[in-house]
Amino acid sequence: MKELVVEADGMNLPLVQAFVDEQLEEAGCPMLTQISIDIAVEEVFVNIASYAYGDTSGNAVIRVTVHEDPQTVEITFIDSGKQYDPLAKADPNTGLTLRERKKGGLGIFMVKKSMDNVSYEYKDILTIMKKLV
Repeated sequence: MKELVVEADGMNLPLVQAFVDEQLEEAGCPMLTQISIDIAVEEVFVNIASYAYGDTSGNAVIRVTVHEDPQTVEITFIDSGKQYDPLAKADPNTGLTLRERKKGGLGIFMVKKSMDNVSYEYKDILTIMKKLV
């Protein structure tokens, strides 16, 4: 397991993505899978940076664990901001036109669809998992 602690600020997204990409490259992650993971990481981190701390600031912890059998990456995001379970919200109705849809919720929906597993613990911990092969 490798861990990065950064201020939960959108300006730190490149640091977060570089950290995750380094672990994925060491694990031999295929490029298309890495792109999918990068999109999910961006969505989750930007949500933490935008909403977790309101007008104050705080840290985000990103943990990357690569499992061997099956080869899977587990990325855990931890913050101590406002408790919010992004998985509790209903998925958006993608059958509606953009004008008919309510704003928001599409990013987490994309994370749920692109990852093999997404879980939330009521300790402000969101974990995403993706098979590398």
